[in-house]
Formats: sequence, structure tokens, C-alpha cells
Amino acid sequence: MDPIAVGLLAALAGGAGGELGRQAWAGLGALVRRPFGRGDRADPPEPVVSPGVAELDLLAQDPDDPERAQALSTALAVRAAVDPEFGAGLETWHRQAHRVRSGEGDVHNHISGGSLYGPVLQGRDFSGLTFTLSPSPALPPAVEGDGGGLPPTRG
Repeated sequence: MDPIAVGLLAALAGGAGGELGRQAWAGLGALVRRPFGRGDRADPPEPVVSPGVAELDLLAQDPDDPERAQALSTALAVRAAVDPEFGAGLETWHRQAHRVRSGEGDVHNHISGGSLYGPVLQGRDFSGLTFTLSPSPALPPAVEGDGGGLPPTRG
């Protein structure tokens, strides 16, 4: 498995990605805090590598520190290499967390042309909102042959 990108770790630790980012960071925390090398062994050996908990906590304290993000990325890669169960879980987590980094679900709004009357709401995933709108301003009354109340154009 490829190492987890330092930028992704720092972004998630810093709260990027809204709720999806918070869920991804919490998921990584749960994965890292699982016992090392659980497997089927009754008495797993003591880990000779960092499980990543200290590095995770340090990055959470200072998400803008690239050295802390690099230390976590390294700890995750080493643990994944020696703990196959952790490696599989990390790979699954990485696929899910990549949606935060890749911008999957980004919204690009574009309004153009014509005369628009009234408010415009742009964004993504709205919930629990209520809007009260006043009536749109009235157009001037149409006079026969004047283009339906629109200002005259020069041709």
C-alpha cells in the first residue's frame, strides 16, 4: 500500500471536509487505536514499531506542522507493513477518506444570462433550512407590441 499523503492527514486533522472530514479523522483514530496485531493469536507479540497513536495525537494538536503529518504517515505505513489486518483496514479507510481530498461532490454553480429576480442559494447538502421570500418585484405592464414589458432593444 502507498503511504497516506501528508496533505490528506494534515487537512483531516485540521477539520477540512466538514462532516465527511470529521468522520474520516475519527475513523482513522479508531483504526490506529485498535490493538496491534490482533489476529488469531492468543498472545500477540509486543509491537516493535509505533502503532501510530502518539503521532495521531500530536498531529491533532498541531495540524499545520508538516513534520507531524509526515511522522504519522510513516508510522501508518510501517504498521501496515508489519500488521496485515491493520494494512487492510488502512487501505479501506484510505479509499473512503480520499473522497474528502479529491473534492468528490464539489459543487460548481454558474448563473448567467437574462434578468433574474429573487434570491439565489448556492451550495451543497443543505438541511434544516427554512426560507421566507417576499414576492418578486412586478415587471412593468406589457403594452401590445413592446416585447412583453421588457425594455426596448436597439437593433
